[in-house]
Amino acid sequence: MKLQNPFRTGLIVTLGVLVALLIGSAAMQLATILTYVLTAVFLALGLDPLVTQLQRLRVPRWLAMLIAVVVVVGALTAIAFLIVPAIVSQGANLVQQVGEFASHYEGWNDFIGQLQTAVGPSIKVQDLIDQAVAYLQTNVGSITGGVLSVGVGIVGGISGTVIVVILTLYLTASMHEFKSALYRLVPMTRREQFANIAEQIFQSVGRYVIGQVGLALVNGVLSFVFLTITTNVGGKLPAVFAFIAFLGSLIPLVGTVSAAVLIVLGQLVLSPVAVSGAPPVWLIVAVYYLIYMQVEAYVLSPNIMNRAVKVPGVVVVIAALVGGTLLGILGALIAIPVAAAVLLIIDQVVVPRQAEA
Repeated sequence: MKLQNPFRTGLIVTLGVLVALLIGSAAMQLATILTYVLTAVFLALGLDPLVTQLQRLRVPRWLAMLIAVVVVVGALTAIAFLIVPAIVSQGANLVQQVGEFASHYEGWNDFIGQLQTAVGPSIKVQDLIDQAVAYLQTNVGSITGGVLSVGVGIVGGISGTVIVVILTLYLTASMHEFKSALYRLVPMTRREQFANIAEQIFQSVGRYVIGQVGLALVNGVLSFVFLTITTNVGGKLPAVFAFIAFLGSLIPLVGTVSAAVLIVLGQLVLSPVAVSGAPPVWLIVAVYYLIYMQVEAYVLSPNIMNRAVKVPGVVVVIAALVGGTLLGILGALIAIPVAAAVLLIIDQVVVPRQAEA
């Protein structure tokens, strides 16, 4: 018996480790599918408040679902027919202008001169460019393979988007049944409290999704209007850069800043020389985004997001950093409602139990 017990213990531990490794391997292989499902659940919770609000107006659930689907499909169709052609057309124009810009040495020389003046004499811009060209020439093979990989990734992203949209519609349609099944898994003595907290979390996530999309729409529309106005002084491709601003604002904290930097750099490349009598376009755009980010941080975001999720600012920053590190963009998106859920559970479950102890 003394020899069998260590052997049995070691065998059980080894089998447990093997099972854990198999589960981890399966989770890694299913990571993409799990990401699709989590994204769909996140978006479905964002659509659920619309369905719930329609039901409160005494609209049958099936009709509320139909209205929600029509609104979503209609919005996607409008984007496809109204925005995408402009983005594609201006994107092709962007490629053409970059090629023309690079082919004219005088314009390129002026651009290099402006950069050299901006960074100062301590950094030799032309030397950096020469090193970059030499690197491209040396690694042209690997870069070509990377471009092919990016193309494959774009195709995969499109198919993933279609899958997420379909899953979102199905989950939105069956949200009530999903919640009921989830609540039935909880013992009867705790089911009411669990359902109450879960409903608050679901509503918080839904409001957060709506609020984040609302902020992105505000940034995208204002960017399009402002960049269209700047075309009179040399601004380029307002639809493309407004779309970049919209996508960037979907990412909490760093998204708006990153999109603004890309837009300013894009205007700097496309319009390096100022129109006579006007400041450089990139400078105008940079000033605009500096002002807009202050308005968003102190006016728009507090008024929109504080109604959705009541989370302290420090917790928002920490949650977004942790979520982005663990799950990338998706993690940054879901980090804030997850933090709100944790704070809600602590406030309504942990704190009362500590008071009773």
